[in-house]
Amino acid sequence: MVFHKNYFYFLILILFSVWLSAFSIDNKLHIIACDVGQGDAILLQKNTTQILIDGGPNQKVLDCLGKHMPFWDRTVEVVFLTHPDIDHYGGLIDVFKSYKVVHYFGNGSISSSQEYKVLESLVGGKGIKVQSAARGMVIRVGMIYLDILNPKNNNQYPIINNQTDGDNDQSIVILLIYDRFKALFTGDAETEVSDLIATRPEMGEVNYLKVNHHGSKNGLSEKLIHQAVSGSLPRPIIGVISAGKNNRYGHPHKEVLDLLKKYNVKILRTDEVEDVVIKTDGNKFWSK
Repeated sequence: MVFHKNYFYFLILILFSVWLSAFSIDNKLHIIACDVGQGDAILLQKNTTQILIDGGPNQKVLDCLGKHMPFWDRTVEVVFLTHPDIDHYGGLIDVFKSYKVVHYFGNGSISSSQEYKVLESLVGGKGIKVQSAARGMVIRVGMIYLDILNPKNNNQYPIINNQTDGDNDQSIVILLIYDRFKALFTGDAETEVSDLIATRPEMGEVNYLKVNHHGSKNGLSEKLIHQAVSGSLPRPIIGVISAGKNNRYGHPHKEVLDLLKKYNVKILRTDEVEDVVIKTDGNKFWSK
């Protein structure tokens, strides 16, 4: 009898937890720059729909997903690998092991590393088709629009270049549009690509900028940041830098921090505040 009573209380506790989790989900778009150390992993979440841009260098990304996703939600609708450097794809191995992934986009490049071959084998074993994202594509996920600004395509989306060992300038660059809110995710794109992105007709002022290449001085260009802040959207915009604390590269570099300050960009860094969480209703936005 005691066993049955304890079992009953246990079920009540589980049901209460599920109820509490379900009612804690709001209707806003959450953008979470996960603290994964020296790497990139950005989770976009709207209700129970998730989009993951990169997975960081290791399984630390799972801590971020577990913290921000409902515990009963084991599906990530879309995963992007901006380019095949291990600080962007290493954690995706654990993501594909732990979650169901519906759509997977790469940049058409591959890596010769053993870890990347593990990821390829895992994705292939699950029967997931790898799609190549290229300039001109618009991917819609509910009311979220994802304009692909880079890399350029070679007339056909499925095959782009098959380069090996990830070229930073082939990074997938994504312009997110959610009602009046706009965010730009730049991967590790370097200065020349930053300048090209600034001239794209889709590009304009943005509310949120994921600063290129962990704040490297070879990433963000002044032409891009000038374009990003030059319109009528509310300012200051938020500039998010994903970098590891005391990393050996010295990211973010002083030149980039000074450039962001020059344009009154509010800087948020994972090496200082851990997960950077922004919420928006499509009009207003705020940091959590």
